[in-house]
Amino acid sequence: MSKIILKAEDLDGFLTETDKDHIAEMDHMFRQLTDSFNILSSTADAGDRRREEQNLITLYNQMGLKMQDICNNEKNINVYSFKTPQESHPEASRVIAKLRDIRTEHQEFVYYIQRAYEMLFKLAYGGATGVNKNYLIVKTPVTVPFQNYAVHKITNIDEKIENTVMCVMLRGALLPSMIMSKEIQEYSSHGYVTPFALFKIKRDDEKCENNMEYILDLEKSYFNLESLHGKDLIFADPMNATGGSLVTVIKYLLDQGVKPRSVQFFNVIAALKGALRVVRALENCSVSTLWMDPILNKAAYILPGLGDAGDRVNGVDLPENPRNIIQLIADYGSNIAQLYRAQLREIEDTVLETAHDKH
Repeated sequence: MSKIILKAEDLDGFLTETDKDHIAEMDHMFRQLTDSFNILSSTADAGDRRREEQNLITLYNQMGLKMQDICNNEKNINVYSFKTPQESHPEASRVIAKLRDIRTEHQEFVYYIQRAYEMLFKLAYGGATGVNKNYLIVKTPVTVPFQNYAVHKITNIDEKIENTVMCVMLRGALLPSMIMSKEIQEYSSHGYVTPFALFKIKRDDEKCENNMEYILDLEKSYFNLESLHGKDLIFADPMNATGGSLVTVIKYLLDQGVKPRSVQFFNVIAALKGALRVVRALENCSVSTLWMDPILNKAAYILPGLGDAGDRVNGVDLPENPRNIIQLIADYGSNIAQLYRAQLREIEDTVLETAHDKH
């Protein structure tokens, strides 16, 4: 069987009754914003705008506090602004605001995606403490009056990061996965470059959220099952709407006898429903997100969201001529290619070797 399909009703079975109550409450709170949205979109009156803007501030604050209460009881859901000191929150807010903004164009969007994943890496690994330290010895460009070297002491997190495999759910997740792999390489005392596994999975966007199907295309995926067993699997997908794609991939791997040591899901924005589904459906799985949004619409898109992250990172494919993984990498250009050259080598080797094995 070349395609694996998971249906929305299978996902809903993982949610508890309390989860469903929380999701319904958030939906009710968000719907109260609709009138303010409509007025802000149409009014030219300054007084009306100030009133509705204040209404938005009040309601979003209320929703934020409610989501924080929910997530505080879920040890496997980590939201940046719920887990970090207050002084760190404005940076996250600014990055998310720029990513959401309709005026943020492609290159700037890519820049803020990079910043977002650097922050997510620090959320997951930056708090590591202990007596063990690593020392980096760096040869500098200064050679007068003799060759100079510098020594830098870093926290030893090798054990936490050097068992990882970067798992890519294609298109929108490709560049974020490269960024996370690069962060691991930089924080490893050995310069560890993660292996890659690439999965071709998509939602059937002709369906609604309540009858959605998630389709894993094995013919267009590139991975080695043996290399995933006992590993810490990292998925870096900018948007976690329903959690369906991740659950589909992991359930397939489990059915094939692959038992990961852990699964970590890194998102720029996660919907509350998607985050809850993931941690309910998968054992030893954590979600780390820079921001949490309250609800999904009927088409399973996050509200207020930021649009199609894949298109905003990669540009839009023509429906009749979608780019394959190698073409997508080529279109990133020389700046990305030079910065992530070790990651690109791993991805290209994975694609070429797996394609050869299939044939």
